Order: sequence, then C-alpha cells, then structure tokens
Amino acid sequence: MIPHDNAITQKRLFLSLLLTATILAAEVVGGLWTGSLALLSDAAHVFMDIFALGLSFLAMRLSALPADDRHTYGYHRLEVLAALANGLSLGGIAIGIFIEAYRRFLSPEPVKSLEMLLIAAVGLAVNLVVVGVLSGRTDSHAHDGHQHADHAGSDLNVRSAFLHVVGDAISSVGVILGALIISATGWLWIDPVVSVLIGVLIVVSSYRVLRSSLHILIEGTPEGLSLKNVVQVMAEVPGILDVHDLHVWNICSGRVALSAHVVVCEDARQDAQVTLQDIKQRLASGFGIQHTTVQFETAAATCEQGPSACRCH
Repeated sequence: MIPHDNAITQKRLFLSLLLTATILAAEVVGGLWTGSLALLSDAAHVFMDIFALGLSFLAMRLSALPADDRHTYGYHRLEVLAALANGLSLGGIAIGIFIEAYRRFLSPEPVKSLEMLLIAAVGLAVNLVVVGVLSGRTDSHAHDGHQHADHAGSDLNVRSAFLHVVGDAISSVGVILGALIISATGWLWIDPVVSVLIGVLIVVSSYRVLRSSLHILIEGTPEGLSLKNVVQVMAEVPGILDVHDLHVWNICSGRVALSAHVVVCEDARQDAQVTLQDIKQRLASGFGIQHTTVQFETAAATCEQGPSACRCH
C-alpha cells in the first residue's frame, strides 16, 4: 500500500503535470505564431517541467515498491536518479537556447509582441497555480536543541520538479517584460536577450538539482546535518561511553540511514535493548533518522549508581 503522504504527493504531481501540459501546448503554438525565441525558450523550459514532473511521478510510484532480495533498501534511489536526469536535461536545453539566441543576435527576426505578451501572461498564471500545488514546507526547525528536518517537504524529487516550475514562472515574467519593451521600442534584440536570461536561470536550476542528487549518490552526509551533534545526542544516552565508526547517509532525500559502533559499560550490557531503543528514539526525533544500525562494544566499568552513572576505568 502506498503511504498516505506519498499518495497525496503523487496526486499533486499528476495535477501539476496536466496543468503544465496546457502551458506547453499554448507556448509552442504561440512561439511559432509570434516568431518569439523567448516564448519558444520558455516552452522548452516548460517541456522540461513536464519531463521533470513525469519522471518524479514515475519514480515515486516505483519507489513505493517493497524491498526484495536483490534490492534490500527498496527502490528509493530511483527518485534520486530521476532528479539527476532532470538536472542533466536542463543543462542540455540551456545550451540549445544559447546557440539559438546567438543566431538571433546576428540576424534578428520580427516578433508579434502583443500576442507574445498575452500567451506569456496565460503561461505565468498557470505556472503560479502549479507552484501552489507543488509547494510544501522544506524548513528545518529545532527539537530539544537539535536539528529536525521536515522530510515531507524536503523530498529531492518533488523539490527538483518544484524548481523547474518556479524557474519557468520567473522566465514567463521575463517574456512578458520583453514583450512590453519590444512593443514600446521595436528593439528586436530584446527577444534573444530574454532567451539568454532564461537559459542562465535554467543553468542555475540544473546546478542545484545536480549538486543535491550527486551528493546523495556518493553517500555524502545529509545536507544540514552535523555529525558532531549526532555523536553528542547518542553520547547523552545513559551507559554510553563512546561513539565511533559513525556513518550517516541518504537512501533517498527523505530517508536517512545511520550505522555506528557504540561503547557501553560492561555492567550496562544487560540493558542493551533499552539503550538501543533510546538511541533510535533520540535519532528519529532529533534528526529524522529512521534506519539505524548499532554495534555495541563493551568496556570494563564500575557502575556505582546504575547505568546512568556508569563510567569505565
């Protein structure tokens, strides 16, 4: 069964996909009709929105599949791979826009500015609706003095699709401003200038998505998480003397895993299960770490006042 939050997110993605498809159809037809490279560039960006949303939707469906003998963590990494594909495709689109803009600089073409303005305005309106559909909290806030992430809103795949749509909304504003300037001055070179600005925006979006997805794929420490704070929280558990060989990584953007060796007093070994549950509860509430693997090691100790006061010689 698909988790409730996941099902809601899938519905949001699918609705956004349908709305964005209407923008694409309008801007492709409008770009060819008006002769505007800026509008066609925006249409290319919208196409990448559809590609991003489609990959996000597909990856989210596949990631809901259960783990099996060959994929013990399940299929969650598909979300990250989809985000990576989104970032790479954005870079390719930007290169195409820059090449065509250069050609337009050398040989400006006539543009129907009024029609361009109307179509871009419709595109902006729909984009703002899609932004509202995809928006969600991605903030982090303190819990007992420690970091705690709102993972429901920080899913990398949804965030990558969200960045696509926000970028397209901004580029639509650029097209509108370009249309107004062309209408008032007749400066045809404004059209390729707007296209270049849209291309730069696409490159920035591409970089952000690629950086985040690659960081997960190389199993870097989750962004915004301090290993020092994790060790401090684990060391506060009664009976724990030391934490070492600590590894924290993302399975996907919303799932964090941890493995560590924990040194406990020999006299406290009988309470290992209680200690383990305490560790897991603190890591889950403080850092959103749900998948925890701990190996206990013991050291000779004298515990005069129970495990909470345990100190080894």
